[in-house]
Amino acid sequence: MRSRFIPGTRAAPWLACLGLLVLWQIAALALKNDSFPTAWAAIRAIPLILADKEALINILASQRRMTIGFAVAIVVSVPLGLMMGRSRAVASFFNPLLMVIYPVPKAALMPIIMLWLGVGDLSKTLVIFLGVSLPVIYHSFEGAKSVEEKMLWSGAAMGLSAAQRMVRIVLPAALPEILTGCRTGLVLALITMVTSEMIARQSGAGNILFNALDMGEYDLVFAMIIIIGAMGICLDAMFETLRARLVRWSEPQFDMPLSFS
Repeated sequence: MRSRFIPGTRAAPWLACLGLLVLWQIAALALKNDSFPTAWAAIRAIPLILADKEALINILASQRRMTIGFAVAIVVSVPLGLMMGRSRAVASFFNPLLMVIYPVPKAALMPIIMLWLGVGDLSKTLVIFLGVSLPVIYHSFEGAKSVEEKMLWSGAAMGLSAAQRMVRIVLPAALPEILTGCRTGLVLALITMVTSEMIARQSGAGNILFNALDMGEYDLVFAMIIIIGAMGICLDAMFETLRARLVRWSEPQFDMPLSFS
């Protein structure tokens, strides 16, 4: 089913961002507070960060942690969620554990993980993994649970084993829901990445932000916030482009997070 094009939908997110910058500029000029620079001052500080070799190394380190944590979470969480969706025994075993872990802010685990693993990449990557895993497990579970039994019966009648039915029937049918969970996990990966780097201030985008805050360089603080936001927008747009190609056959989803694609 082809979705109808709504005039102005592609430009709307950019207009919203422009409107936010205008409101920010007006508010900063009205308040005249040194800790709240104008939007123009923050934008002018962005090239200063991007021209700094050390800052770029820190940002790339953040991207590396985020990529590893996100990828490992997908590899672990999708099969687990699918098995929970198709097996009551597996769901009964993991549901209580997930219900306990889900409400806990993943950044709150950072001090404990730091005690166990130190303040290096491993502890930060683990926090990102935990932040991504739960929504991916949930959506994979819901996608697998919604697969029609008739499709599985047909696969069994054709001689497919349980593992083959999982890969050839359940996975493709649940893919739209899985990708929804992955997209949510991508946003959470960015949030937990920055939060973990603020707590374990060794390197990364969060470290740059807090160092600028300590030095009272508020234009750099807000410039870094803009850069992190731009990273999120670009990653979301690329993922949505990939999602649209992978599940082109499925119904269009209009209730997804903001996309600039």
